[in-house]
Amino acid sequence: MSHFFSNPQNVLHLSSRVLGVGLVMFFAGVYGAYLYAGHLSIGALVSMHAMTILGPTLLKIGYVMRLLSQYGLSQTPARVVA
Repeated sequence: MSHFFSNPQNVLHLSSRVLGVGLVMFFAGVYGAYLYAGHLSIGALVSMHAMTILGPTLLKIGYVMRLLSQYGLSQTPARVVA
């Protein structure tokens, strides 16, 4: 597993997925918790409110992963074969 995270290109792809999931969770949570006028059970309503917290959290984590992977890609040393 550490081999996966040692490659900045893999982390860049994973960060894109984490950002996408966070964005979908946030928008679904806002829609379900605040904009949807239908009747929801208390469990569904609690999960929608939780998604409004977890979505931005995933956005922040994905953004930091993206920054770290871009930094790692810019710092890749050139290999010299002697």
